[in-house]
Amino acid sequence: MTELLMFREQIKTFYKRYEVFILPVVKFVFAFLVLNVLNSRIGYMSRLDNIAIVLIASLLCSFLPVQTVVAFAAIFSLLHMYALSLETVLVGLVVYMVIFLLFLRFSTGESVVLLVTTLLCLIKIPYAVPIVMGLVGTPISALAIGCGVVVYYLLKTITGEAANIATMGDEEMMTKIRLLVDGLLDNKAMLVLIAAFTITLIVVYLIRRMSIDHAWTMAITAGAIVDILVLLIGDLIYNTNVSVVNAILGTIVAVIVAKVVEFFRFCVDYSRTEKVQFEDDEYYYYVKAVPKMTVTAPTKTVKKINTASRPGGNVQAHRTGGSAQTHRTGVQNRSTVERTYTEGHPHASAAQRPVSRRSSVPADSREHLSGARSMTINSHMTENTTNNEEELL
Repeated sequence: MTELLMFREQIKTFYKRYEVFILPVVKFVFAFLVLNVLNSRIGYMSRLDNIAIVLIASLLCSFLPVQTVVAFAAIFSLLHMYALSLETVLVGLVVYMVIFLLFLRFSTGESVVLLVTTLLCLIKIPYAVPIVMGLVGTPISALAIGCGVVVYYLLKTITGEAANIATMGDEEMMTKIRLLVDGLLDNKAMLVLIAAFTITLIVVYLIRRMSIDHAWTMAITAGAIVDILVLLIGDLIYNTNVSVVNAILGTIVAVIVAKVVEFFRFCVDYSRTEKVQFEDDEYYYYVKAVPKMTVTAPTKTVKKINTASRPGGNVQAHRTGGSAQTHRTGVQNRSTVERTYTEGHPHASAAQRPVSRRSSVPADSREHLSGARSMTINSHMTENTTNNEEELL
């Protein structure tokens, strides 16, 4: 577990350090994937089904807000509808305008959830969306998921009726419109899927908000079970022909994705839970504190040690040796002077004896002096000692 926590901290540190470069790359990949899926599923306009156009549009989306991806996806899908027929693009435009005016106008941040839901429905793995959004979102996200399901079934209806629409003439405009509208509104599978995703999201949201241990794990498990049950009940009532195997496999994948989200978003240690109770003049407070599971990512410190010898080391040692030799010569001369004075004046007291020049330079200073400075001081000592000797003689 410690290795996983350290890995999580390293990923967070890496993302914070290179966020400026990571976000454009993620938006580019997301836009490229969405536009390619649209071209492959409803590619009625051959001019748009070009890798160069997709790359240019994805590059523009990487430097613009993420809502730009939703706008480009809507434009691409409308152009493909226009290539099929004018009636098709009118129906698609009305559906997009209703979604925008009733929902996206007031909650632009949920537009990415709508697009992700449509994309995952197109690639047949939509079951992770309600569980994950129940963990990290709010009940408002259910509207975005429902709108994404509507867009998916609109595209599915268009591709399913494309052969019939192509055989009809221009005079059958109302027939084409009624064919698309009836195919969308009478689709029981769409209603069952919207109900299953909405109920799953609300159940996950309510359970993960409870003050119980392992709330997120219980919410994920309950959401997966509820999702499968609602789909099976809807299949029994409306005969929607839901694939039970695909639903179970998709739910297992959704649980795995949800556990990964829980590890990065809500990783806590329930064994160290603390409960606190206190009060003030107006309220009693009951607080349950659950610590997060965190570790400090290891940091590497590199120290450079230079072992090469300094070029001036031998010269300095030679100078120090010369100064020491000169210092010893001066000490010997001073000893000779003091001995001569004592022999010539045996009754001289200690007060009458001349004070040695040794006291004029402190011992610490003499030991640390080196080079030319030391030689200069010792030469002055030698001259003074010679003068004293001449006076005594």
